[in-house]
Amino acid sequence: MKKNLLFSVLLTMIIILAAACSEKSQTDPQQNAESQQAAQTDPVELTISAAASLQDAMEEIKTQFANVEPNISLAFNYGGSGALQQQIQEGAPVDLFFSAAQDKYDLLVEAGLIDASEGKTLLGNELVLVAPVDAEVNEGDFTYMTNDAVKQIALGTPDSVPAGKYAEQVLQGLNIYDAVKDKIVFAKDVRSVLNYVETKSVDLGAVYKTDALTSDQVKILSSAPTHLHDPIVYPCGVIKDSKNKEAAMKFYNYLQGEEAKNIFVKYGFTVLN
Repeated sequence: MKKNLLFSVLLTMIIILAAACSEKSQTDPQQNAESQQAAQTDPVELTISAAASLQDAMEEIKTQFANVEPNISLAFNYGGSGALQQQIQEGAPVDLFFSAAQDKYDLLVEAGLIDASEGKTLLGNELVLVAPVDAEVNEGDFTYMTNDAVKQIALGTPDSVPAGKYAEQVLQGLNIYDAVKDKIVFAKDVRSVLNYVETKSVDLGAVYKTDALTSDQVKILSSAPTHLHDPIVYPCGVIKDSKNKEAAMKFYNYLQGEEAKNIFVKYGFTVLN
């Protein structure tokens, strides 16, 4: 009798456990699907290293992109393209690089950090000579830098700031670099050059046209002859080892869409692709 009772209890427990396992196996696929769906909609933050001259346009693009992809937030690191390129080569966790110089971008492609198929040259710009808005001079080409009234000139550091490199090329092409080199004050990025001119810390500065157009504290005296400097272009590419590759590709593709293009044009860029 006791044996029969014990057997019945054990059999009942086995049946209960089997039913529980069966129920679990039926619900697991649903739970997995829900987990996968949640993972796909989890918020993602992308780190974008972008040339300082892109700042105003990119901040507006950031706002518009949030309407399209609310689960992808953008954190920008602005600076000179050379400094940003070096940071990425040294292992900085970046998802996308937007450079103001082809050579800085190409270094990352050559190093295997950007796949050439996941990058494109998107924009163009102009180099201009600017002075404080209330300066007596109203026009003058880059040779005006040699004028005795000009005491200090702000340029980006050529090794790390593409605008500085382009300016140096222009001065060398005009054969006036040696004549003005003692007047030059180097800055860490093009926005710093603009600030020096706005605050009248210098008499002149060489910046991108897009930067000059953002300020009511400077005026454009002239544009640099384009044949004297390398093409001013802005290549953009996704970092190969990005931990948020899918989201980074979404933003990369968005930058090539009509909404982003219209914003770039609004800020004075030339859209190339």
